[in-house]
Amino acid sequence: MIRFKKHALLACIAATATFISTTSAAEIYKGETAGVGDPVHAMFVAFSNQAGKADVEIQVNAGQTLTKSMLKGARGEIDFFSTVPSLMTLMAGQKRMYENIADAPELAKNIRAILGFKAGAYHPVTLAGSGIEDWADIKGKTVFTGPPAGSASATSEALIKIITGYVAGDDYKAVRLSWGEGYAALADGKIDMMVRPAEVGSANIERFGLSGEFRLLSIPEDKVNSDDMQQLFGRPGRGMLQFAGDVYKGQLTEGEITALGFTQFVGTHAGVSDDVVYAATKSFWENLDEVHATAFFLQAVTPETAFTSINVPLHPGAARYYDEAGIAIPDAIRP
Repeated sequence: MIRFKKHALLACIAATATFISTTSAAEIYKGETAGVGDPVHAMFVAFSNQAGKADVEIQVNAGQTLTKSMLKGARGEIDFFSTVPSLMTLMAGQKRMYENIADAPELAKNIRAILGFKAGAYHPVTLAGSGIEDWADIKGKTVFTGPPAGSASATSEALIKIITGYVAGDDYKAVRLSWGEGYAALADGKIDMMVRPAEVGSANIERFGLSGEFRLLSIPEDKVNSDDMQQLFGRPGRGMLQFAGDVYKGQLTEGEITALGFTQFVGTHAGVSDDVVYAATKSFWENLDEVHATAFFLQAVTPETAFTSINVPLHPGAARYYDEAGIAIPDAIRP
């Protein structure tokens, strides 16, 4: 009789442990974003931290290529991820990096949005002494344009072509590396210029002015209103952005810098529970002061900018919060 009770007790403990383990595992959600130092990373971590206060624990895997993260999210392999608006149109149209993925258009339909934000601007950076003082000086030079598998490299090369007419591989050497390798290559003098999407006031850009001088190339005024440039500005997640050149110490271009701005949004997929997304969204907005303290550029994140560049439906859980908070949802993205 005693033996029976002992066995029953052990079985009960085992079952309880299994239940606790299963419950605990179910509360951890997988998330992916860009590398440390990227504004997209800063925003995603801020979102994840606030979600954690609502018991939505997001395990953040940083340093990922967002083209791939979005596919994994659409397949339900991860739950939360940084999302590039321009990539949504490519996925839905099975174009470029998605052209060999037969179910890309169907997968695109699974992606849902939580909140959008202005991430920063493309920074064309060249060190003093590189021989590049104007866009025309890029001819024959070596330029880091972005990672091999991402969309940034194609955007950087399009920007250069619109301004100069130069074609990558013909008029200049385009180098595609990881973001970290790009920074190191410029610092070591292995490349002549780097085009890097970053938040305005980025510490990663600023560091080139702490040890010397550098130059940001501004989009020429006569190119801003060209048809091709306006089309580039008009792409999903793109736009014109202007900021003071002296925001960076040691930056040589005087006056205002005109740049290609970029926006992104925090995404999820249709299979994530409405209650989970609602709780995470609510916690983010109710702790906005802490988000603003995370990074200077995040101070621009407000309820008025919540739907910036979102070009997929909101997740119903996020929409529930916005409705409760009295934040008007555009009809185009209402689930």
